[in-house]
Amino acid sequence: MDEGAYHRGIMNESDFHRDVDAMLARIEAAVEEVDALDVDLESGILTLTCPDGTRIIINRQTPNREIWVAARSGGFHFSLREGAWRDTRSGDELFASLARIVALQAGVAVAFA
Repeated sequence: MDEGAYHRGIMNESDFHRDVDAMLARIEAAVEEVDALDVDLESGILTLTCPDGTRIIINRQTPNREIWVAARSGGFHFSLREGAWRDTRSGDELFASLARIVALQAGVAVAFA
C-alpha cells in the first residue's frame, strides 16, 4: 500500500477492508473489557448492546470508504483524514467520539488503547 495515499485518505477496497477489520477488532476488544456492555461482531457489523437494551451499531460503508456509527444520539460518518478516522462533520476522531457516545448512551467508560 502507498503510505502517502493512505495518509491522504485514498485507499483501495482491499486496504479499506483490512483497516476497518482492524478497527472493529480494536473496538470489540476494548468493549469486551466492560461488563455492562454486550458486544457482537458478525459479518463486519459490530453491535454494542447497552444495559438499557439500546444498541450502538458500527459498520463499514464500502462505497464511501467510511465507518458509520448509529446511536441514540444520531448517525455519524467517519472517513480517513490526516492518518485518522475522523467524523465527516465535526472532525472528531473515531475513538474519542465512540468513548463519548458510549458514555452518553450506556453510562460507562470505555478506553480505546
